[in-house]
Amino acid sequence: MRTVIPIGPYHPLQEEAEFFQLVVEGEKVVDIDVRLSYMHRGIEYLAQSKTYDQVVFLVERICGICSNSHPIAFCQAVEDLAAIEVPPRGLYLRTVVAELERLHSHLLWLGLAGHFIGYDTVFRWAWRYREPVLDLFEKITGNRNHYAMMRIGGVRRDIREEDRGEILRALDQLTPIVQMFTNAVLDDPVIAARLKGVGVLKPEDARLYCAVGPTARASGLEIDVRRDHPYAAYDKIPWKVITQPEGDVFAKAVVRLLEMIESINIIRHCVENLPAGDVYTEIREIPPGEGIGHAEAPRGEVFHYVRSDGSNFPQRVKIRAPSYMNVPTFKATVIGGTISDATITLAAVDPCYCCTERMMVKEVKTGKPCLRGEDLLRLSREKTARLRALYPSTLDKFFS
Repeated sequence: MRTVIPIGPYHPLQEEAEFFQLVVEGEKVVDIDVRLSYMHRGIEYLAQSKTYDQVVFLVERICGICSNSHPIAFCQAVEDLAAIEVPPRGLYLRTVVAELERLHSHLLWLGLAGHFIGYDTVFRWAWRYREPVLDLFEKITGNRNHYAMMRIGGVRRDIREEDRGEILRALDQLTPIVQMFTNAVLDDPVIAARLKGVGVLKPEDARLYCAVGPTARASGLEIDVRRDHPYAAYDKIPWKVITQPEGDVFAKAVVRLLEMIESINIIRHCVENLPAGDVYTEIREIPPGEGIGHAEAPRGEVFHYVRSDGSNFPQRVKIRAPSYMNVPTFKATVIGGTISDATITLAAVDPCYCCTERMMVKEVKTGKPCLRGEDLLRLSREKTARLRALYPSTLDKFFS
């Protein structure tokens, strides 16, 4: 007998709103229906009413964990459009912030992964040792999150000479900690028994679903935007792409752990070999045209497309985040597993659901769009008015 088990739209294991319907026979998952876009905020539409510099701060808020990846991809799209060259020092500083973000994201994921499987020691340790990374962010950018570091043509802030030694000392302290986490996970028989062979994404399925980032690399696909389409200073420094062949939840953890060691080495090399000179190129006007920019976010490739009509506002901004590609792989990884494995398999790709926002209202029979942006706004306002009429004492205080 088949039973439907809903996970979401609100679920204690997931930090954001999403909806997965598991179809099970006994304990075995035989089908899954993935429904996203509960977090739609209209970022692409809002971007058309902002200046180019304002859009940098707007896309920074697409995701709190990838709040550097989206700005750098957008800036690179505009730089591609306008043939803007970033000074070498600006490229190295972009790399430093990007890899600090990878450390921050992977440590956060590692802590949550430990919590999801009942290993709260890992959760508390990982989040404790994430703090020095956030302290480095605060020293370099002034912020622990939403770093406001990127700008079209380079970066907004320089690293002070007197801070370079402190950054290197912090990296020296972080290196044995990351190595300790790696050894603990690789050598722990309980973690291996719980995660090995669970949620396997085969290489052919990873290609079929166009998986990106650690999700793809844990299935043996050696793809990485930093190497395949170099940006920032990644083509000027030594580093390697981390892969694992197994494709299971354990492999995804190993990839992230080993990537943290690479990130520390990349940051150290950039700080030690920071070129002299300006950190940005002054920009006056953005000409008409089109440009693309992509970056390797902690979760995988972030892609931005920008079209300009020569005004101070972008005519079109199109965004594709890595979770938009990785979440559909659940069809290949969850089906055939057990109910108890479904949630950790879902969490293993480190999904960001507000990054996957897409909304279009279509006629069921024709498939053609039937509602425009202004129609959705009108419907939303009408519904708000109806709610205010029904519950005036509750809602008036929010709208007064």
